[in-house]
Amino acid sequence: MRTLKEIPCGERVKVTKLTGEGAVKRRIMDMGITKGIDIFVRKTAPLGDPVEVTVRGYELSLRKADAEMILVE
Repeated sequence: MRTLKEIPCGERVKVTKLTGEGAVKRRIMDMGITKGIDIFVRKTAPLGDPVEVTVRGYELSLRKADAEMILVE
């Protein structure tokens, strides 16, 4: 499985699993990223961190460390 960190710009993916534990996982879920949700990768910063994605109709910036915890297909 790939993580959200590995997805190139302009690609749409579906969340299959959230790794991580406790407060970090809860924070990701509070941002609207849950199993089965479609995510569109809009762009990445010049040095690769953060990644800007569209989730549930709004734009969201994620650190690469957080994006690595989101498994997608």
